[in-house]
Amino acid sequence: MDALPLLSLVAGSAVVAGAARRTPVPAPLLLVAVGLAVSYVPGVPDYTLDPDIVLPLVLPPLLHLAALDSSYLGLRANVRPVALLSIGYVLFATAAVGGICYLVVPDLPLTAALVLGAVIAPPDAVAATAVARRIGLPTRITTILKGESLFNDATAITAYKVALAAAVGEGATWAGGVAEFAVAAVGGVGVGVLLMGPLHWLRTRLREPLLQNTLSLLIPFVAYAAAEQVHASGVLAVVVVGLYLGHRSWQVDFATRLQEEAVWKMVAFILESSVFALIGLQLRFVVSGLGAYAPEQAAWYATAVFAAVVVARFVWVYGATYLPVLRQPGGLPPWTHPFVVSWAGMRGVVSLAIAFAIPMNVHGGAEFPDRNLVLFLTFTTVIGTLVLQGLTLPPVIRLLRLPGRDERQETLAEAQAQNEASGAARRRLDELVADPRNALPKPLEDRLHAVLARRRDAVWERLGTVNALTGESADDTYRRLAREVINAEREVFVRLRDERRIDDEMLRTLLRRLDLEEAAAYREGAAGR
Repeated sequence: MDALPLLSLVAGSAVVAGAARRTPVPAPLLLVAVGLAVSYVPGVPDYTLDPDIVLPLVLPPLLHLAALDSSYLGLRANVRPVALLSIGYVLFATAAVGGICYLVVPDLPLTAALVLGAVIAPPDAVAATAVARRIGLPTRITTILKGESLFNDATAITAYKVALAAAVGEGATWAGGVAEFAVAAVGGVGVGVLLMGPLHWLRTRLREPLLQNTLSLLIPFVAYAAAEQVHASGVLAVVVVGLYLGHRSWQVDFATRLQEEAVWKMVAFILESSVFALIGLQLRFVVSGLGAYAPEQAAWYATAVFAAVVVARFVWVYGATYLPVLRQPGGLPPWTHPFVVSWAGMRGVVSLAIAFAIPMNVHGGAEFPDRNLVLFLTFTTVIGTLVLQGLTLPPVIRLLRLPGRDERQETLAEAQAQNEASGAARRRLDELVADPRNALPKPLEDRLHAVLARRRDAVWERLGTVNALTGESADDTYRRLAREVINAEREVFVRLRDERRIDDEMLRTLLRRLDLEEAAAYREGAAGR
């Protein structure tokens, strides 16, 4: 791809994603819709998805970020439902959707139908995370959906390889498929385990934040490439490393964490926006290959496959939740929880990338059977799940009256944790200042005590009453006034620079100090909302 189309894609996606924040429409859906419309604008180049770019260059950083933001302890507590969805459901959906497609589409070989089933079996990590973040699902459901989306790509890619081998005439057996899956899974986890310790050690030894964040950006690509090099699952290697590093991120210095968060937010914003726009931009290319099928015929096939995808997820999720053979010991969840999990099965760019990787020909030189139809059905399923399920998921949750996160209870737990930590910090400070080697002037010692008291009291104040005139808590007012004071200082520094009383280098030093103070105030405010 030339530079100009690539820059246009990134810039246009960023503009649409930014505009989506001012509308009630989730950004992924608006990006897909705009991409669909733009694909037919004269002069727009063909943005064909290249699996050699999407899988090794786009998927690893998105999976790594999702793993960093996931809870290792939460996943461990929900390992059974996550495994049933990321492994059991993907295999079930591959067989169920492939079987329906084989029955519906005349002359479509079973092997090709199973290839389609494997391609559209896994819900997308980007879509699941984006929607869950937007609508604020209960913590356990969010953890399960994130966990599923982290691991299901590995299952789907392996199932795809086995079905594709049979479809192109390489020969494949159930025993061989199981063996390949085991090798890919064990190998991917093994590579991740081998890499996570040395990578974390290196992160904690580097003292320069720029070097640490450069390493952070390279880590997902290193893990993916290392696993793929030994024919293991690069997806699992990336996820294992990401979960480990996220669980131990507290051991990295604060400057790296602050910078790393900003860097990864930017990377995620660009990649997610571009990915959803790319999905919409495939319309013209996909439809142009359907010359052999009448529009009503293609629409019928697309409807049947989409319905099979939706129904298969409901069947599996409810079966895994309530059937005695599969259900988890203990109390059963209300029927609304599996309903939401079933409905939150949006597909995404990974399915399209895998579909575009289907070869043009089988062994012997013949064309791959109905390849263009497989691409079309993958595209319509991805669009259908993103639009129908993505748009209706928030009202479905409201209709079911699914309890959201208990913000007051979370704030109370945060306050209790902060109170305990502040007590430990105060005792440590008393020990330190009692040592003559740590003697401080009284005002500086008082400032340290005041900072500790401020952190301890800030969270409790969010539970208190609000100002009758402004609607702000005391904590909110404090942060607002602090930012106003910082802005006043900033204006003076700039004026002094303009008057040539300080130089630009000194201005940058002073502004950085203020920026860090303002960032601390902003982070406290964001935690309270």
